[in-house]
Amino acid sequence: MSIIGKQIEPFTLQAYRNGDFVEVTDEDFKGKWSVLCFYPADFTFVCPTELEDLQEQYDELKKLGCEVYSCSADTHFVHKAWHDHSEAIGKITYTMIGDPSHKLIRMFDVLREEEGVADRGTFIIDPDGVIQAVEINADGIGRDASTLIDKIKAAQYVRNHPGEVCPAKWKEGEETLKPSLDLVGKI
Repeated sequence: MSIIGKQIEPFTLQAYRNGDFVEVTDEDFKGKWSVLCFYPADFTFVCPTELEDLQEQYDELKKLGCEVYSCSADTHFVHKAWHDHSEAIGKITYTMIGDPSHKLIRMFDVLREEEGVADRGTFIIDPDGVIQAVEINADGIGRDASTLIDKIKAAQYVRNHPGEVCPAKWKEGEETLKPSLDLVGKI
C-alpha cells in the first residue's frame, strides 16, 4: 500500500533543537510544508553527511515556507550529545526528533525491524499533513538535499494550480502540462 496521500497520524515525541529539548506532535506538520528525513543512527558515517547537507539547504527550504525535521531511533538526549561532539551535526539548526519507541518510524513504514533503525527515507508533507513525495534509499546510498527544492516547488505549484502537472525536470517558471485527451500519445 502506498504511503503517498496518507495523512500523518497523531503522535507526540521529544526532540532536540538549537540547544533545547522540545516536544513535536503531528500538529507541528500542519499549516506549512515539511520535510521529514529519517536516518539509521546518530554517531555513524553517511548520516552526518546527509544531515549537514540538509542544513545547507535549510535556509532555501524555509524561504519556500517549509520546515525541516530529521528523525532516528535515538533519543533526543543522544541527538544533543551528537550535536555537541560532531562538527557536521553541530551546524544543524532544524529539529532532530528522537523516536526510540519507533512510533513515527513505523508510521512512515521505514523501520528495519531486525536492526531497530530507520531506512534513509525522505518525505515531503503538505500543509494539510498529507504525504506528497517519498524517497527511500538503501543504507549505503546518501541523499542529495538540493533535489528537495525543485520537488517542493513542483508540489506547491500543483497544489496551487489544480488541473496542471509538472513534467520531468520541471523548474519553477517553466511550462506545465494540463492532462487531457488532446495530449494522449502526443508527449
